[in-house]
This record gives sequence, C-alpha cells and structure tokens, in this order.
Amino acid sequence: MRPLFKIRDKGYYGFIDAAGSIVVEPQYLEAGEYHNGFTQVRVNGMWVPMDALGRLFLKKMYRFVGPFESGLARVQVVQHWGYIDVRGNDATPVIFDAAGDFSEGLAMASFDGHTGFIDATGVFMIRPQFEAAGDFRGGQAPAALNGLWGFVDKKGAWVIEPQWDNARPFEGNVAVVVRGERWGLVNKKGEEVVPTQFSFVQGHSHGEFFNGMALAYSDGKYGFVSQDGRVAIEPMFDLAGDFGEGLALVEINGAYGYVDSTGRLAITPKYEDAGVFSDGLAQVRSNGRWGYIDTEGKFAITPFADAATPFRDGLALVVNEGKWQYIDRFGGIVWRED
Repeated sequence: MRPLFKIRDKGYYGFIDAAGSIVVEPQYLEAGEYHNGFTQVRVNGMWVPMDALGRLFLKKMYRFVGPFESGLARVQVVQHWGYIDVRGNDATPVIFDAAGDFSEGLAMASFDGHTGFIDATGVFMIRPQFEAAGDFRGGQAPAALNGLWGFVDKKGAWVIEPQWDNARPFEGNVAVVVRGERWGLVNKKGEEVVPTQFSFVQGHSHGEFFNGMALAYSDGKYGFVSQDGRVAIEPMFDLAGDFGEGLALVEINGAYGYVDSTGRLAITPKYEDAGVFSDGLAQVRSNGRWGYIDTEGKFAITPFADAATPFRDGLALVVNEGKWQYIDRFGGIVWRED
C-alpha cells in the first residue's frame, strides 16, 4: 500500500504520494493521517472516512471516526458507538456507551454502564462485567473491577488478579502497571519485574516501547527500561526522547546528543534541539535552523528549516517562513506549499 502524505494549501488539506504527485486535492479544513489505507476528513462539521483514492464514505457522517483495525473502525453517532467495515457499511449496531479498537479479534465495549469485549459482529464474547478495560495483547487484556486493575484472558477469567490502580495492555512480555502516581512493569505471571517507581510526565510517552525501550523518569532525571523487564539505563539525563533505530536523544548540560541501548554516548551532545531517528536520519537544530544527521552524527542535510519532523517512508515535512514543504533524504524538495 503506497504511503500518502498530508499537504496544506491556502488553509485546506489534501494528500500527495512519495513522488510529490497530488492524490487528493487540498479541499478539507481538517484531515487525519492515513492508517491501514484510510483516513478521516471533516465535512460540514462531521467526520467522514476516506480511502487511499480519495473516495468518501458518505453513507453516514460521524462525530468521531477511529482507525481501521482488522477491517473495522469505531464510529460515534450522537452519543453512542458502533463499527463500520471498509466499505462504509455498519458492521455492528450503534448501541455502545464506549468502544475501543479491535485487537486479536476482540474490542472493548461498554453497555449499560459495564464493560466487556465484543466480536466483529457486535456480540459480547466476554459479558459486560468490568468497570473499564483495555486492548488484548498476547491473549491478555487489562480490566478493572472494584477500583483495581488486573488482567483477563479471552474467556473473561482473571489471569492476574486485580491489584493495581491502573494497567495498560501488554507490550511483548511486560505491561505497565500503576500504584498511586508511579508506574512499573509486570510480566505475564503477575510478577512486578520493575517495581512501581517511575513518575509520569505530561507530553512524554512513558511506558510505551520503541526499539524495545521505554522512557523512565525518576527524581528529575530520565532513563530507560527494557522490554525484557529491567532498568536498562538508570535515570541520569536532564531530558530524553524515544529510541529510534537503536539511538535515543538525551540532554546533558543544555545540549542534545544520542545514546545507544547501553547508555553509552553515540553522538556527542552539541545540538540546540533534536528528534527521533527514522529512515536513518534525525532532525537536529543548530544555530537556530533545523537539518538532519545520520547515525554517525554527520549532517546529511545542512540546517536550513524553521521546523522539521522525522522522516517517514522517504520524506520529511519541514516548515520555512510558515510554508510547508516535503523533502527527500538528500534535501531535495518534493512538494512545496504555494
């Protein structure tokens, strides 16, 4: 499936392909990003699904349209939720108080104040009995009862008894669990392999793994925990970002550089700001301008932009003098906003 990139022209949004050819003319005041071949655009104040050819599913308009997962997307009509298929047809009744994305053939759904899990037709395979729940990953899902969270199997039986204030879906063999305002990691046996000791910081992706590593914050410093359930890099950095292609940005004494998965400095901190590695490059700011370096710390694209985003599928969105433009890995302009 070819990647598509959102563009802006005179305040309206459309999409181009990787060659810079316009696939969807800029005509929408709001648009999402493509995921699994579909996005959402706002029409007359409501959201409508759109496929990769720019065709709208105008059978209905919705207050909310989620991403397509396993061929289904959750939608909200007035106050209730249901699901549509990739043709825009109703796949389930629109009767649920809340709904989640499908994962491993099931989706969290709430009805009459209780939460269970439904199949693709909207039938409850696990009856509504929980106060809240999350996605199935590896055959287990977080669920809450009597104010505490544990994990259930696909029959709705407790695999790990409720004992935490919150819990997130498993990522590999570990899941984030919360006591008070601190989080740690639990394995599928219910053992806290990393005790609840790290704090949440607004705007940071704590507990989400990238390259098998997740940010961890404690006592004003940042480190990393690994997906195999250990503190891989003790909190020691003033600021840190997510791993990408084996490297993570860190701040030391006001300058940004990169460390590897052992915590060793791989690129010396010398930049004013920096981003995540993707497609072999990372955006960095030097002397007030943004460019891109390779994994050896050498400039692949000399700083020139006012703002920059990570590369994706061979292109990166940058901003100059308030105008959007997409560049390739050599710095060539593929598309520019008029």
